[in-house]
Amino acid sequence: MTQALLELKEVSKAFGGLQCTVDLDIEVRDGEILSVIGPNGAGKTTLFNLITGIYEPDSGDILLDGESLVGLAPHKITNRGVARTFQTLRLFLNMSVKENVMAATYGRTRASLVESMLRLPRARREERESNVVAEERLAFFGERLVGYRWNQPAYSLSYANRRRLEIARATATKPRILLLDEPAAGMNPVETHEITELISKLRDEGGYTILVIEHDMHVVEGISDRVIALDHGEKIAEGTYEEVATNPRVVEAYLGTSATERK
Repeated sequence: MTQALLELKEVSKAFGGLQCTVDLDIEVRDGEILSVIGPNGAGKTTLFNLITGIYEPDSGDILLDGESLVGLAPHKITNRGVARTFQTLRLFLNMSVKENVMAATYGRTRASLVESMLRLPRARREERESNVVAEERLAFFGERLVGYRWNQPAYSLSYANRRRLEIARATATKPRILLLDEPAAGMNPVETHEITELISKLRDEGGYTILVIEHDMHVVEGISDRVIALDHGEKIAEGTYEEVATNPRVVEAYLGTSATERK
């Protein structure tokens, strides 16, 4: 069995009287695509916020390669190798496509503010290196994000290409695991098919381990090695797509009635 890269051990989080996650145990194996599904309010985005340090769990532990992430600032978690996208796009719309990706590399630069202002050698060298990384990351996405598009403002891109740009920016942080929050949201069937192929390519050619939240079950079926279903912050099913999609508790969570009652 492949070693676990990311582990959540009995993680709980509540906001006042609202329990968002309850003793959550999740294991993401190195090199796999694990999908998290569940109805609205199931705690999926809270899960991502806990992993990336936006929220701190009330109890439990979150481990990356055996080392705890709990209590670390989000930028330190990113430097450890965790990157994410968001359910709603978070791009710098007035910056160019390339500049959006370059911005993600500056968390690893060492030039001081004075060096950057005076354009001293280290600052210029790191800027050249950031430029190379940005071009490499954008080239991975093929004709959608290369060539003349590099110098276009991000707001000029189509919605689907903005999604690609956000993923490209996430990969520029040199992550070991990518957290994708509803990457196919708002896309038409053709775009959804293309994003499904892209997620598989990120794992197969990019070498990323991927944890993805997705509502489109066609996408989940097409990309997932394993699937976990959440409901009210609890894990109610885990297994292959077929096992989870036909699980009575999952059917009840989505439809509000059990399979027996519907018959």
